[in-house]
Amino acid sequence: MASPQVSPRPPRRRARLSVGAAVILALVVLSAAVGFGILRGQAAPMESVSVADVEATTGPSGELYVHVLGAVEKPGLYVLDLDARLVDAVGAAGGTTDDADLTAINLARAVEDGEQILVPTVGAPTAASPGAATPGDTRIDLNAADQAALETLPRIGPALAERIIAWREENGRFQSVDDLLAVPGIGEKLLEGMRDGVRV
Repeated sequence: MASPQVSPRPPRRRARLSVGAAVILALVVLSAAVGFGILRGQAAPMESVSVADVEATTGPSGELYVHVLGAVEKPGLYVLDLDARLVDAVGAAGGTTDDADLTAINLARAVEDGEQILVPTVGAPTAASPGAATPGDTRIDLNAADQAALETLPRIGPALAERIIAWREENGRFQSVDDLLAVPGIGEKLLEGMRDGVRV
């Protein structure tokens, strides 16, 4: 009688090999995942940034202080943006009163840090007001005169009077009589002929 055959044992060894391979594969995947996470977490190198780049990005910033007084609703010290104009300063002070003389100021001009802005009243300039006339002074105020008043000056016709007013509107107050030389058409000789009849 033949003895029964014994089945070989390799299948168990294969099972052990499969488990081992799975463990190794899992460790490889885990290592790869950790390594990928570390790489993703690293910050990219920063490029050097100059001061000019920062200024170009942020733009100009800052503020200026002005003292507004005279014919305004709320005289006082106000903080404005760097690009503010006179109209902004007057607006910050609550606007003008009913008796304000707006022909004596240029609302479109830019204001400067530390400036004192006086809004005069109609017909009643104060002693502190720029261009205030002293009693008996009949000279024409270059910063307040209209076209008709300017045309009373020697050799000043309608065209030159318009240019004087246009310059005043574009550049602000005349700081001195000599500023008339900046008006197109007014030279040294013309200025000397009218110097005694004007003031600022």
